[in-house]
Amino acid sequence: MMPLTEFRARAHRLADWMADYLETLHARRVSPEVRPGEIRRQLPVAPPGEGEPFERSFADFERIVLPGMTHWDHPAFFAYFPGDHSPASILAEMATAALGAQCMSWNTSPAATETEQAMMEWLRQMVGLPGTFTGVLQDTASSATLVALLEARERATRFAYAREGAAAAGADRLVVYASEEAHSSVAKGVRLAGLGEGRLRRIPADDRFAMRVDLLARALEADRAAGLIPCAIVATIGTTSSTGVDDVAAIAPLAARYGAWLHVDAAYAGSAAILPELRAHFRGVEHADSFVFNPHKWLFAQFDCSAYFVRDPGHLIATCGASPEYLKWSADDQVANFRDWGIPLGRRFRALKLWWVIRDFGVEGLRRVLREHIRLAGVVRRLVEEDPDFEVLAPSPFGLVCFRSRPAGMAADDPALDGLNRDLLARVNATGKALLTHTTLKGRYAIRWSIGSLQVSEQVVRDTWALMRSLRR
Repeated sequence: MMPLTEFRARAHRLADWMADYLETLHARRVSPEVRPGEIRRQLPVAPPGEGEPFERSFADFERIVLPGMTHWDHPAFFAYFPGDHSPASILAEMATAALGAQCMSWNTSPAATETEQAMMEWLRQMVGLPGTFTGVLQDTASSATLVALLEARERATRFAYAREGAAAAGADRLVVYASEEAHSSVAKGVRLAGLGEGRLRRIPADDRFAMRVDLLARALEADRAAGLIPCAIVATIGTTSSTGVDDVAAIAPLAARYGAWLHVDAAYAGSAAILPELRAHFRGVEHADSFVFNPHKWLFAQFDCSAYFVRDPGHLIATCGASPEYLKWSADDQVANFRDWGIPLGRRFRALKLWWVIRDFGVEGLRRVLREHIRLAGVVRRLVEEDPDFEVLAPSPFGLVCFRSRPAGMAADDPALDGLNRDLLARVNATGKALLTHTTLKGRYAIRWSIGSLQVSEQVVRDTWALMRSLRR
């Protein structure tokens, strides 16, 4: 085992390495040039019998691991959604690792629980949720959505039992509704909650990639007429493919009329609610039963850190709580035990990085960064719109632009367009100078350009656009 005297020296050197890494990130390839199995073949097939010097371990990290990493904070990382960190969040993760605390209950680390309570209140205020919401940190929005569906299942089952007796209280009559553009975690959550994916109604989206509320209303009524029970509606603000925005204000009355749990998934776009000028996209969330967004996506709090808010924490605890004798404590009736507010028993001290990040940037500092990212997305959109050989395929309310190459003279429904854009994206990514991803929108292959790195600049954006135009065929 490494003695503490050596640990101190290694930690100082590692901190220098981290700062050097961040300073030189722009000079690296965004994505690695490796083939499947290439990294694994360089690793020993068996563990060492005796301990090895740290210098050797770190040398192997630089020689084997680093060349196989995708650099998510690279200024030309335009793929997926941001998975950003920041210097303050890195330092917080170092402190969290040093503490090594298991923060499942108040008594296992009182400061962790109470810091989390304070940070969830800060976040609630920052995104404009009413004081009727109470928050807790989850690992990911996928986990939070599963928790919401479990809560919805338990509530619907309880109501069915109260109305019709035990014979009606099974999950086989419960139905969940979401847009066809909803994240894959919704279908997965429906399956894991024991409802069966056949009980998920995928409601078609309109031309702005938002759920069609008229078709949702028809589906709800048809299922009720068939003797089924509307269990939950999952609305999305900022869909994964295109950042479509469901009309939560119009969906909420339907949820109330049919007794369905309303969960709002704003995993990516929820951070944008700190901007007063974008609050219009979030109209109606005050009527939701639950709401989730990821500070680890666009508030620079380092993966993993997902903020889950509910209007009734008592129902959340009733769904997820477990209190065996060995976990009980004399102060349990006076404190929050967050082990009962989600699926896992064990919990990390995620709130520390939120505390340090928000204090480091300040709310106004975070707003400035998000506004710059949204401005740069506007630059991308204008570049696409001004080029006769490209076209935008979706609205861009936040930091994502979806587009494709369509050379002048090619019809919009030309089947060759998908292959042309697939090849173009592959050529851009193969250079290692930028990384973008794709999706399909109404059956059309689209390139996604997502702005989110702390190191991005307008020059990088324009250089990437010039690269893309140069690689067209």
